Parts: sequence; structure tokens; C-alpha cells
Amino acid sequence: MKNLMVFIAIIAVLIGGIYWSRSLQSKDPNILSANGLHWHPTLEIVVKGEKQVIPANLGIGPQYSSLPMGMTPVHTHDDASQGIVHLEFNGVVRKEDTKLGKFFEIWDKSINSFGDTFTMTVNGEQNADLENYEMKDGDKIVISYE
Repeated sequence: MKNLMVFIAIIAVLIGGIYWSRSLQSKDPNILSANGLHWHPTLEIVVKGEKQVIPANLGIGPQYSSLPMGMTPVHTHDDASQGIVHLEFNGVVRKEDTKLGKFFEIWDKSINSFGDTFTMTVNGEQNADLENYEMKDGDKIVISYE
């Protein structure tokens, strides 16, 4: 009987610990999702009036073989010519994971790679967050370089 009580107490502590841990995660303002996300913002880069082509399969390839499905969570596919950026995360997703700067990092470029004088709009509105902008599903991001 004593062993059963100890076993029940251990199970109760484990269940309580799991509940407590999850409740802390959901209150963290930096966590967007505890269960992953699958978003598709679009990015258009215009240099002196000429639209730039975003390469297909950025963040995908043998160099990422240690990652699930051989790709980084922020990547492009064949639809990159339309400016579609894929944000496909499993598990916990933090705001910093979705920053525009992450995309440029995976591309091995900086936001200044196309020039130092530029403006950015998100969904038609001027935005000064630049590489710190947290991309969201359906965003239409346009960066215009002079």
C-alpha cells in the first residue's frame, strides 16, 4: 500500500510539473506558438525599379541534412520567383525565429546587400523594423532600394 501511495504521488508531481511547464510557456510574450506554425509571407525586392529574383530552395540542401527534412524552418521552394517565403516550424516558435533578418541570414546576405538607401513597406504601410520585422502569415513585404 505504501508503494502505491508513493507511485501515485510521483505521478501527481509529474503531471503537475508538465501542466506548470506548459502554463509558463504560454505566458512568455516571446513565444508565438508552442506547437509550431506554417506561414507564407511574400517578399519583393526592387533595386532601382527592377524586381530581383529570390532564389528557389534557399535553406534546403545537403548542408542541412541534420535538420528535419533537410531544410531550415525559414526557406524557399520553387515558388520563390513569386516571392513566397516558407516559415515551417515544429514545436516552440519564438518571435525572433520569424524575423526578416533570419531570411537574409539563410540567404547569406544582409539587408544592405542591395544598397544602403532603401524603404520597406509591409502590407502597404511604411515599416522601419527592417531585419527586426517579425514576418506573419500573408504579409506582403516590399523592400525598395535606390
